Amino acid sequence: MDKLDKFLSRAEGLRSRLETILPGAQPQAPDWQSAVAFRWDHQQRKLHPVPNFQRIALSDLLGIDDQKQRIRQNTQQFVHGGTANNVLLSGARGTGKSSLVKALLNEYAGQGLRVIQIDKQGLIDLSHIVGLVQGHAERFILYCDDLSFSADEPGYQSLKAALDGDLVAFSDNLLIYATSNRRHLMPDYMQDNLATKHVGDEVHPAESVEEKVSLSERFGLWISFYPFTQDEYLAVAAHWLMCHGWKKGMNDEICTAALQWSLMRGSRSGRVAGQFARDWCGRHAEK
Repeated sequence: MDKLDKFLSRAEGLRSRLETILPGAQPQAPDWQSAVAFRWDHQQRKLHPVPNFQRIALSDLLGIDDQKQRIRQNTQQFVHGGTANNVLLSGARGTGKSSLVKALLNEYAGQGLRVIQIDKQGLIDLSHIVGLVQGHAERFILYCDDLSFSADEPGYQSLKAALDGDLVAFSDNLLIYATSNRRHLMPDYMQDNLATKHVGDEVHPAESVEEKVSLSERFGLWISFYPFTQDEYLAVAAHWLMCHGWKKGMNDEICTAALQWSLMRGSRSGRVAGQFARDWCGRHAEK
Protein backbone atom coordinates (compact mmCIF):
# COMPACT_ATOMS: atom_id res chain seq x y z
CA MET A 1 0.00 0.00 0.00
CA ASP A 2 2.88 2.35 0.82
CA LYS A 3 4.35 1.75 -2.64
CA LEU A 4 1.01 2.56 -4.25
CA ASP A 5 0.71 5.80 -2.25
CA LYS A 6 4.24 6.82 -3.24
CA PHE A 7 3.50 6.05 -6.89
CA LEU A 8 0.29 8.07 -6.86
CA SER A 9 2.03 10.97 -5.12
CA ARG A 10 4.83 11.05 -7.71
CA ALA A 11 2.30 10.78 -10.55
CA GLU A 12 0.37 13.74 -9.16
CA GLY A 13 3.57 15.79 -8.90
CA LEU A 14 4.46 14.93 -12.50
CA ARG A 15 0.97 15.89 -13.67
CA SER A 16 1.24 19.28 -11.93
CA ARG A 17 4.58 20.02 -13.56
CA LEU A 18 3.33 18.99 -17.00
CA GLU A 19 0.31 21.26 -16.66
CA THR A 20 2.58 24.29 -16.41
CA ILE A 21 4.41 23.57 -19.67
CA LEU A 22 1.82 21.91 -21.92
CA PRO A 23 0.29 24.14 -24.65
CA GLY A 24 -2.87 25.80 -23.47
CA ALA A 25 -1.98 25.52 -19.79
CA GLN A 26 -2.87 28.70 -17.91
CA PRO A 27 -0.26 29.96 -15.44
CA GLN A 28 -1.41 30.66 -11.91
CA ALA A 29 -1.19 34.15 -10.45
CA PRO A 30 1.03 34.41 -7.34
CA ASP A 31 0.16 36.10 -4.09
CA TRP A 32 1.05 39.68 -5.03
CA GLN A 33 1.47 40.54 -1.33
CA SER A 34 4.13 37.86 -0.82
CA ALA A 35 6.84 39.95 -2.53
CA VAL A 36 7.33 43.18 -4.46
CA ALA A 37 9.54 41.68 -7.18
CA PHE A 38 8.98 38.61 -9.34
CA ARG A 39 10.78 36.75 -12.14
CA TRP A 40 9.01 35.18 -15.08
CA ASP A 41 10.23 31.61 -15.74
CA HIS A 42 9.74 31.02 -19.46
CA GLN A 43 10.36 27.26 -19.20
CA GLN A 44 7.75 26.71 -16.50
CA ARG A 45 5.56 29.65 -17.56
CA LYS A 46 5.41 30.70 -13.95
CA LEU A 47 6.17 33.71 -11.76
CA HIS A 48 8.66 33.25 -8.93
CA PRO A 49 8.87 35.79 -6.09
CA VAL A 50 12.24 37.45 -5.42
CA PRO A 51 12.55 37.44 -1.61
CA ASN A 52 15.86 39.32 -1.31
CA PHE A 53 15.34 42.27 -3.60
CA GLN A 54 18.26 44.68 -3.91
CA ARG A 55 17.71 47.64 -1.59
CA ILE A 56 18.93 50.70 -3.42
CA ALA A 57 17.49 54.17 -2.95
CA LEU A 58 17.01 56.95 -5.49
CA SER A 59 19.30 59.12 -3.34
CA ASP A 60 22.14 56.63 -3.97
CA LEU A 61 22.08 57.38 -7.69
CA LEU A 62 24.19 60.45 -8.43
CA GLY A 63 25.00 62.21 -11.69
CA ILE A 64 21.67 61.34 -13.34
CA ASP A 65 19.33 63.91 -11.79
CA ASP A 66 17.47 64.71 -15.02
CA GLN A 67 16.95 61.02 -15.83
CA LYS A 68 15.71 60.37 -12.28
CA GLN A 69 13.24 63.24 -12.44
CA ARG A 70 11.74 62.15 -15.76
CA ILE A 71 11.26 58.49 -14.94
CA ARG A 72 10.14 59.24 -11.40
CA GLN A 73 7.41 61.55 -12.71
CA ASN A 74 6.24 58.91 -15.17
CA THR A 75 6.20 56.20 -12.48
CA GLN A 76 4.43 58.42 -9.99
CA GLN A 77 1.66 59.12 -12.50
CA PHE A 78 1.30 55.40 -13.11
CA VAL A 79 1.25 54.41 -9.42
CA HIS A 80 -1.41 57.02 -8.68
CA GLY A 81 -3.67 55.63 -11.40
CA GLY A 82 -2.93 58.18 -14.10
CA THR A 83 -1.75 57.71 -17.66
CA ALA A 84 1.94 57.02 -18.22
CA ASN A 85 4.31 55.80 -20.91
CA ASN A 86 6.39 52.70 -21.51
CA VAL A 87 10.04 53.63 -21.00
CA LEU A 88 13.27 52.81 -22.82
CA LEU A 89 16.44 53.59 -20.85
CA SER A 90 19.44 53.47 -23.17
CA GLY A 91 23.05 54.57 -23.28
CA ALA A 92 26.40 54.13 -21.61
CA ARG A 93 26.94 50.98 -19.60
CA GLY A 94 27.13 51.17 -15.82
CA THR A 95 25.48 54.59 -15.53
CA GLY A 96 22.47 53.53 -13.47
CA LYS A 97 19.80 52.31 -15.91
CA SER A 98 19.01 49.05 -14.10
CA SER A 99 19.64 50.53 -10.66
CA LEU A 100 17.11 53.26 -11.38
CA VAL A 101 14.33 50.71 -11.98
CA LYS A 102 15.22 48.91 -8.73
CA ALA A 103 15.25 52.18 -6.82
CA LEU A 104 11.81 53.07 -8.17
CA LEU A 105 10.43 49.81 -6.83
CA ASN A 106 11.89 50.52 -3.40
CA GLU A 107 10.39 54.00 -3.55
CA TYR A 108 6.85 52.99 -4.57
CA ALA A 109 6.39 49.39 -3.38
CA GLY A 110 4.43 50.64 -0.39
CA GLN A 111 2.00 52.31 -2.80
CA GLY A 112 1.26 49.11 -4.67
CA LEU A 113 4.04 49.01 -7.28
CA ARG A 114 5.31 45.56 -8.31
CA VAL A 115 8.09 44.64 -10.76
CA ILE A 116 8.17 41.54 -12.95
CA GLN A 117 11.56 40.83 -14.51
CA ILE A 118 11.50 39.01 -17.82
CA ASP A 119 14.20 38.02 -20.33
CA LYS A 120 13.72 38.37 -24.06
CA GLN A 121 12.91 34.66 -24.51
CA GLY A 122 9.97 35.13 -22.17
CA LEU A 123 8.49 38.00 -24.16
CA ILE A 124 6.50 35.56 -26.27
CA ASP A 125 4.51 34.88 -23.07
CA LEU A 126 3.37 38.50 -22.75
CA SER A 127 -0.29 37.61 -23.24
CA HIS A 128 -0.13 35.23 -20.27
CA ILE A 129 1.46 37.86 -18.04
CA VAL A 130 -1.16 40.42 -19.04
CA GLY A 131 -3.81 37.90 -18.03
CA LEU A 132 -2.18 37.36 -14.64
CA VAL A 133 -2.09 41.06 -13.69
CA GLN A 134 -5.29 42.28 -15.30
CA GLY A 135 -7.92 43.40 -12.82
CA HIS A 136 -5.60 43.57 -9.81
CA ALA A 137 -5.25 46.71 -7.73
CA GLU A 138 -1.44 46.63 -7.83
CA ARG A 139 0.49 48.48 -10.54
CA PHE A 140 3.05 46.42 -12.47
CA ILE A 141 6.26 47.25 -14.30
CA LEU A 142 7.44 44.56 -16.69
CA TYR A 143 11.21 45.00 -16.50
CA CYS A 144 13.42 43.88 -19.41
CA ASP A 145 17.10 44.35 -18.61
CA ASP A 146 19.92 44.70 -21.15
CA LEU A 147 17.58 44.15 -24.07
CA SER A 148 18.76 43.67 -27.65
CA PHE A 149 17.38 41.73 -30.61
CA SER A 150 17.93 40.46 -34.06
CA ALA A 151 14.89 41.03 -36.26
CA ASP A 152 13.98 37.33 -36.55
CA GLU A 153 13.75 36.63 -32.82
CA PRO A 154 10.20 35.78 -31.70
CA GLY A 155 10.36 38.03 -28.64
CA TYR A 156 11.03 41.03 -30.90
CA GLN A 157 7.71 40.75 -32.69
CA SER A 158 5.82 40.02 -29.45
CA LEU A 159 7.21 43.14 -27.77
CA LYS A 160 6.59 45.27 -30.82
CA ALA A 161 2.96 44.18 -31.00
CA ALA A 162 2.40 44.61 -27.26
CA LEU A 163 3.77 48.16 -27.21
CA ASP A 164 1.56 49.41 -30.02
CA GLY A 165 -0.12 47.42 -32.72
CA ASP A 166 -1.78 44.39 -31.16
CA LEU A 167 -5.54 44.09 -31.59
CA VAL A 168 -5.85 43.09 -27.92
CA ALA A 169 -5.70 46.06 -25.52
CA PHE A 170 -2.76 46.08 -23.11
CA SER A 171 -3.64 46.02 -19.42
CA ASP A 172 -3.88 49.55 -17.97
CA ASN A 173 -2.06 48.47 -14.79
CA LEU A 174 1.06 47.27 -16.63
CA LEU A 175 3.94 49.23 -18.16
CA ILE A 176 7.13 48.04 -19.84
CA TYR A 177 10.48 49.48 -18.71
CA ALA A 178 13.43 48.25 -20.79
CA THR A 179 17.14 48.98 -20.49
CA SER A 180 19.62 48.65 -23.34
CA ASN A 181 23.05 49.82 -24.40
CA ARG A 182 21.53 50.32 -27.88
CA ARG A 183 19.10 53.12 -28.62
CA HIS A 184 17.22 51.08 -31.21
CA LEU A 185 17.61 47.69 -29.45
CA MET A 186 19.16 46.14 -32.55
CA PRO A 187 22.70 46.10 -33.99
CA ASP A 188 23.58 48.70 -36.62
CA TYR A 189 25.40 47.66 -39.78
CA MET A 190 27.09 49.78 -42.45
CA GLN A 191 25.12 48.02 -45.20
CA ASP A 192 21.88 49.37 -43.71
CA ASN A 193 23.03 52.92 -44.34
CA LEU A 194 24.35 52.10 -47.80
CA ALA A 195 20.82 51.14 -48.85
CA THR A 196 19.49 54.61 -48.00
CA LYS A 197 18.06 56.38 -51.07
CA HIS A 198 18.00 60.05 -52.04
CA VAL A 199 14.96 61.18 -54.01
CA GLY A 200 15.44 64.83 -54.92
CA ASP A 201 16.01 66.65 -51.63
CA GLU A 202 14.43 63.87 -49.55
CA VAL A 203 16.24 61.07 -47.75
CA HIS A 204 14.50 57.68 -47.69
CA PRO A 205 16.04 55.32 -45.13
CA ALA A 206 16.40 51.66 -46.03
CA GLU A 207 13.68 49.30 -44.85
CA SER A 208 16.16 47.67 -42.43
CA VAL A 209 16.79 51.05 -40.78
CA GLU A 210 13.05 51.72 -40.53
CA GLU A 211 12.57 48.30 -38.92
CA LYS A 212 15.19 49.04 -36.26
CA VAL A 213 13.63 52.40 -35.42
CA SER A 214 10.07 51.06 -35.41
CA LEU A 215 10.52 49.15 -32.14
CA SER A 216 12.23 51.83 -30.06
CA GLU A 217 9.82 54.56 -31.18
CA ARG A 218 6.92 52.59 -29.70
CA PHE A 219 8.25 53.42 -26.25
CA GLY A 220 6.58 56.67 -25.24
CA LEU A 221 9.49 57.88 -23.12
CA TRP A 222 13.16 57.69 -24.14
CA ILE A 223 15.72 58.36 -21.42
CA SER A 224 19.38 58.53 -22.45
CA PHE A 225 22.42 57.97 -20.21
CA TYR A 226 25.92 59.27 -20.87
CA PRO A 227 29.45 58.57 -19.57
CA PHE A 228 30.29 60.46 -16.38
CA THR A 229 32.65 63.39 -16.27
CA GLN A 230 35.67 63.04 -14.00
CA ASP A 231 34.05 65.17 -11.28
CA GLU A 232 30.81 63.17 -11.44
CA TYR A 233 32.72 59.92 -11.22
CA LEU A 234 34.71 61.06 -8.17
CA ALA A 235 31.52 62.31 -6.47
CA VAL A 236 29.91 58.90 -6.92
CA ALA A 237 33.05 57.16 -5.63
CA ALA A 238 33.00 59.39 -2.53
CA HIS A 239 29.34 58.53 -1.93
CA TRP A 240 29.93 54.79 -2.08
CA LEU A 241 33.05 55.04 0.10
CA MET A 242 30.89 56.68 2.75
CA CYS A 243 28.19 54.02 2.33
CA HIS A 244 30.80 51.31 2.93
CA GLY A 245 31.89 52.95 6.16
CA TRP A 246 34.87 55.06 5.03
CA LYS A 247 35.01 58.12 7.27
CA LYS A 248 38.28 59.79 6.23
CA GLY A 249 36.94 61.58 3.17
CA MET A 250 38.42 61.90 -0.32
CA ASN A 251 42.05 62.99 -0.26
CA ASP A 252 44.46 63.23 -3.20
CA GLU A 253 45.63 59.65 -2.73
CA ILE A 254 42.10 58.26 -2.97
CA CYS A 255 41.20 60.46 -5.95
CA THR A 256 44.29 59.25 -7.80
CA ALA A 257 43.52 55.63 -6.96
CA ALA A 258 39.90 56.05 -8.10
CA LEU A 259 40.96 57.55 -11.43
CA GLN A 260 43.56 54.81 -11.98
CA TRP A 261 40.85 52.24 -11.28
CA SER A 262 38.61 53.80 -13.94
CA LEU A 263 41.47 53.81 -16.46
CA MET A 264 42.04 50.10 -15.87
CA ARG A 265 38.34 49.44 -16.42
CA GLY A 266 38.15 51.71 -19.44
CA SER A 267 35.08 53.48 -18.09
CA ARG A 268 33.96 56.24 -15.73
CA SER A 269 30.56 55.17 -14.45
CA GLY A 270 28.59 54.67 -11.26
CA ARG A 271 29.17 50.93 -11.47
CA VAL A 272 32.94 51.35 -11.72
CA ALA A 273 32.92 53.90 -8.88
CA GLY A 274 31.02 51.44 -6.68
CA GLN A 275 33.47 48.66 -7.50
CA PHE A 276 36.40 50.90 -6.61
CA ALA A 277 34.79 51.85 -3.29
CA ARG A 278 34.26 48.21 -2.32
CA ASP A 279 37.85 47.35 -3.19
CA TRP A 280 39.33 50.35 -1.35
CA CYS A 281 37.29 49.86 1.80
CA GLY A 282 38.00 46.14 1.81
CA ARG A 283 41.78 46.64 1.51
CA HIS A 284 41.94 49.47 4.03
CA ALA A 285 39.51 48.17 6.61
CA GLU A 286 40.83 48.45 10.15
CA LYS A 287 41.98 45.09 11.43
